Amino acid sequence: MCGVDRVVLVTGAASGIGRAIAERLRADGADVLTVDREDAADFQADLTTREGNRGAVEAALERFGRLDAVVPNAGFQHVAPVDEFPEDRWDAMIALLLTSPFLLARAAWPALRESGDGRFVAIASVHGLVASPFKSAYVAAKHGLLGLVKTLALEGAEHGIAATAVCPAYVRTPLVEQQIAAQAKVHGMPEERVLEEVILEPHAVKRLIEPSEVADVVAFLLSPSGRSFTGAPVTLDQGWTAR
Repeated sequence: MCGVDRVVLVTGAASGIGRAIAERLRADGADVLTVDREDAADFQADLTTREGNRGAVEAALERFGRLDAVVPNAGFQHVAPVDEFPEDRWDAMIALLLTSPFLLARAAWPALRESGDGRFVAIASVHGLVASPFKSAYVAAKHGLLGLVKTLALEGAEHGIAATAVCPAYVRTPLVEQQIAAQAKVHGMPEERVLEEVILEPHAVKRLIEPSEVADVVAFLLSPSGRSFTGAPVTLDQGWTAR
């Protein structure tokens, strides 16, 4: 659906949602540069640094000669009360979840403008729209990411660049699985109760979203049919925000 001859940069693509997105877009015929800290990616970079983000965009341009879309997806989670939240974890999360998308947009903007049909599709979260306790950095960063996307949509409109953010609820990824122990600790409950009583509790539909479902939405947003989606979140949240 994304289309042949599209060049897309996807971050955080060694596993989970990012890998599913890259696989889907390649199946659709797109050229994809995957970026991660892991060796499984096409390009290894520390996206908490300016150099890492610039390098990722430069690598895509060097390999393919153009860049039509950027999908910032890289992220991690830390669960802790605000008065115990490590300051260095706050800095790292804001750097990766919010500053990295800005730096990618800044570096890629000339290429997206030259594309004539550029797309910026950030993987945000339902936590860009609502909050949960013990996730101050993640919620703050994702709210900020939606603000960035709105600004990019306004600035990109005259250049044919559309910008949006996909906001899923909990997805079956290592990111979710790795926070079960921390959620059990802060909520004072056994780990086996976390999935139903914490993670799925705000969902109206009591199941995890599959990474392939998020990838399908991204493929649509990058397709010709997705051109009019700009400046607004695209929410797939199992009914979370209907409450």
